[in-house]
Amino acid sequence: MFTRFMWLCVLSVFSGSVHAEAVHALDLASTQTGVAALVIFLVAYVLVMAEEFIHLRKSKPVILAAGLIWALIACYYQSQQMPHVVAEAFRHNLLEYAELMLFLIVAMTYINALNERQVFEALRTWLIRMGLSYRGLFWVTGLLAFLISPIADNLTTALLMGAVVLAVGGSHKQFVLLCCINLVVAANAGGAFSPFGDITTLMVWQKNIHASNGVVGFSSFFSLFLPALVNWLVPALCMHVALPRDKPKGSSVQLPMRRGALVILGLFLLTIALAVMAHSLLDLPPVLGMLSGLGLLQLFSYYLQMTGEKSGDLSNPVPYDIYNRVAQAEWDTLFFFYGVILCVGGLGFIGYLSLLSHTIYGDLGATTANIAVGLISSVVDNIPVMFAVLSMMPDMSVGQWLLVTLTAGVGGSLLSIGSAAGVALMGQAHGSYTFFGHLRWMPAIALGYVASILAHMWLNHGLF
Repeated sequence: MFTRFMWLCVLSVFSGSVHAEAVHALDLASTQTGVAALVIFLVAYVLVMAEEFIHLRKSKPVILAAGLIWALIACYYQSQQMPHVVAEAFRHNLLEYAELMLFLIVAMTYINALNERQVFEALRTWLIRMGLSYRGLFWVTGLLAFLISPIADNLTTALLMGAVVLAVGGSHKQFVLLCCINLVVAANAGGAFSPFGDITTLMVWQKNIHASNGVVGFSSFFSLFLPALVNWLVPALCMHVALPRDKPKGSSVQLPMRRGALVILGLFLLTIALAVMAHSLLDLPPVLGMLSGLGLLQLFSYYLQMTGEKSGDLSNPVPYDIYNRVAQAEWDTLFFFYGVILCVGGLGFIGYLSLLSHTIYGDLGATTANIAVGLISSVVDNIPVMFAVLSMMPDMSVGQWLLVTLTAGVGGSLLSIGSAAGVALMGQAHGSYTFFGHLRWMPAIALGYVASILAHMWLNHGLF
C-alpha cells in the first residue's frame, strides 16, 4: 500500500508527461531546438557520471540543463505564438516535483531523527553482538530490502537499509559499496512482483483495470516473484566472493537508544499510514499525510525540548530542535531529482519519449521491445518510459505485459542513476557508493537481468 501513495508523489515525470500529451501540439524531435535540448541533456548526464572524478556534485549540471531545455522550448513556442502551452506544462511538472521533494524531506527528516536518537547505532551493535560477518550482514540487509520493498517503496527501503549499512560498515568502503549495490538491486527487484511495489507495476495494473482490453489482473503480478528473486540473487552471489570474510569491529556492549527513539519510529509508521489514507480514503495528494506526520514529529520535538532533552555532541549539547534534522536532508539528491525530472519532462514534451516508444514497438517484436524498455529505463527514468508504452497500449499477451513490468522495474539497477533508490543511496553514502563503483559490477547485474527474463519466460510460458 505504501507505493500507492508514492504513485502521486514520485509520479512527477509521469504526470508531467500526461499533461504534456494533453497540450502538446508541436513535434520538435527533429528540429534544431529538439536536437539542442537532447545534446544539453547528454552533456549534463556525462558530468553526472563523472562526479567521482571531477568532484562536481551531480545536482549542478542537471539543474542548469533543465533551465536551458525549457528555455529553448519556450523560445520556440514563443515564435509560434503559443507561450501559454509551455508555461502550463512546466508548472505542472514543477508542481509534481514539489510533492516529491516534500515527501523526501519528510522521509529524510525522520531518518535523520532516528539516526540522532541512535536507533541505527543500537541496531549496529545488536548485529555485531549476533556475530554476523560482513558477508552475513550483506545477505541480511539485502533480504530485508527485497522483502520490504513490495510493501514500502524501493526509495524508502533503500534509505532505511542504507542507514543500517552505513552504521555497520563505517569506513569500510568496499563493504559499503557492495551493500549499496545489493540494496539497489534487491529493492528494485522486490518492487517488481507486487502491484503496489513500484510505480510502474501500479501503472500497468491501473491501466489494465480501466482499459477495455485489460488483461493483467492483480494476482498475475505475483507470477514475477521467482524471476524477481533470480534478478537479485544472481548479482548478489557474484558480489559475495568480493566481500571481506572478517567481522565488523566494535564493542560487544549493546548501545541504548536515546529517549523518544521508539516514539519517533512509531510516528514514522503512522506518517506512512496517514499518507496512504490521504490518497485511498480522501482522494487527496499523499504528501498531505506526509506533512501531517511531520507536524506530529514537530510536536514531539517540542515535548522533548520542553522536558530538557539535549542533542548534538556530548561535549556540546544543545536543546533538541527538529529543524536541525530537516537541515541535514540530502539537498544535493533533492535538487538532482529536480533536474532529472524537469530534463526528462522537457524531452518528453518535445516528443522524444513517444518517438522512442513507437520506434521500438513498431520495428521490433514485443519481446525485444520489452527487453529494450528495461535497458532504456537504466538511463531514462522508468516512469515516463512506461507511460509512453501505455500510451501506445500495444496488443500483447499477459506474459508480455508482465515482461515489460519486470524489465522496467529492474532495468534501473543496471546504473546507479537508473532508479530513485540508486540516486538516494549515492547521496546518503557519498564517497563510498559512486556511479563508477556501481558500473564495475554492471556485468553481474546484467547477468541477473538476463537470468530473470529467462526465468520469467520459462516459468510463465503459459502466459505468452
